[in-house]
Amino acid sequence: MAVLDRSRPWVVALSLALGACAGSAADDGSVADDSSATSGALSGSIVVGTELLTTANVNLRSGPDTAHPVIRVLPKGTTVIAARAAPDGTFYDVRAGADEGWVHGAYLVPKNAAPAPGPATPGPAGPAPAAGRGFPDPGPWASFYGPGAGLDLAKLASTFRIINIDADPAAGNFTGAQITTLKANGANRVISYLNIGSCETYRSYWSKCVATGALTTTYDGYPDEKWADLSNVAYQDLMVNDVAATLAARNVDGFFLDNLEVVEHGASSTNGPCNAACAQGGLDLVWKLRQRFPGLLIVMQNATGAFTRNGTTHGVPYRTLLDGISHEEVYSNGGDAQARSEMLAWKALGLSVAGRPFWLAVEDYAGACSSAKKSAAQSLRSKAQADGLSSYVTDESGKQQAPCYWSDL
Repeated sequence: MAVLDRSRPWVVALSLALGACAGSAADDGSVADDSSATSGALSGSIVVGTELLTTANVNLRSGPDTAHPVIRVLPKGTTVIAARAAPDGTFYDVRAGADEGWVHGAYLVPKNAAPAPGPATPGPAGPAPAAGRGFPDPGPWASFYGPGAGLDLAKLASTFRIINIDADPAAGNFTGAQITTLKANGANRVISYLNIGSCETYRSYWSKCVATGALTTTYDGYPDEKWADLSNVAYQDLMVNDVAATLAARNVDGFFLDNLEVVEHGASSTNGPCNAACAQGGLDLVWKLRQRFPGLLIVMQNATGAFTRNGTTHGVPYRTLLDGISHEEVYSNGGDAQARSEMLAWKALGLSVAGRPFWLAVEDYAGACSSAKKSAAQSLRSKAQADGLSSYVTDESGKQQAPCYWSDL
């Protein structure tokens, strides 16, 4: 449940003041002349990330009833984002700019079904909206996990619209200022690698992974990494409330989820066994991630089979939690017909997020970022583009220390 932000004393003071005169805004039906604004009012569960519109000046409260303090008043016509699928009674958990709180469903309607709001009664202005869900541009994109030091960050930011990095502060790859440079005043989306299917020994939180009791077998080919049982609640909470929260604090736009393909391994696998509870736990973990970070981007790498495509968690289709998917080696190293088929099956769904196309990307490996590999890279990219997928070609899966600029070779 969302709580009032005690780190901002002025919010507490404002909440108390507004709470004392809650009748000045509609949130519980107490303002009779707002009843005309409730046509098509919200009821029942909704998809997390749905854009909603306030139909009257309404209180954003710190909890799901009128006993909770008011965070601020949302003017009529304010766009908010659904943070949870199910209401608590008649109140919905929503995010309004930087604030998260609860609004009575009688004064919310889906934005795409709402009439244009009339002039709003003057009220406190909310903060500027965040970048929010959905990718404005499908590419070009790049993915690499080395440091920003020594790179031409201005060139990187002007070349790619989506940039996946390792923003773990303990890794020391990027400063906050460097991440801001990559975002290019909102022109780009910068997302961070987040390994949720396994845990690496070199991470600062390795001992915490061990303490959850979730780790299973060593990752074949990667001796410094162990798979996890994703049904383990302590591990889920570690990933969401510690690891992901630390990344989100770096001001990245979202997460690039790695190794979730463990949900497809099966209970008998010797390389990351994962039974039915573990597989469902993977979907539930991402649901928790979406609840905690309703306005950030979530991209799933690999794990693109029918289980994730058709799966559900907490009563909602799993795919609605995502902003996009990416798959490795769809066309390189002889190609992967099954991976290509899976990607095309996702494409056939025709998904969109906040009015933007669902991001469908592939990452292929040419062996090196060199002039000798340029022709091969162009061929890989052409195959992906022919299938309508956003392509990035780099050196090798275990390298990826810097971006590849094929046009320079």
